Amino acid sequence: MSLVRSRSVPTPSAAFGALLCALSIGLAAYAAHGVADAKAQSFLNTACLYAFGNGVALAALAPRAARALGRWALRLLLVGTLAFSGSLALNVLAGTPTTLAPAGGMAMILAWLLWAIDALRR
Repeated sequence: MSLVRSRSVPTPSAAFGALLCALSIGLAAYAAHGVADAKAQSFLNTACLYAFGNGVALAALAPRAARALGRWALRLLLVGTLAFSGSLALNVLAGTPTTLAPAGGMAMILAWLLWAIDALRR
């Protein structure tokens, strides 16, 4: 029996995932209590849904990303989530167009496909 404990390596993806979750909860609270327009609430709730779900995934999967493909998949998931959710949230908060949302959505899809390929190759 080995008494040596392995030290876990800090994973930026896990930290970013946790931050996405925290931001999404705050944004959802703002949508529920500070936004009257139904379309704006819908945009913010959609942004929160994707940010929270993918944030949890990043936090949970980051320690399992031992291979390069898995790490790239998680990076792409983070970028896609920021582009998609950020585009929707900034549309409501700053009036910017949602031009990055489609690219962010495609990046998230690609990221999950890459994660699946990496999982099958383990």
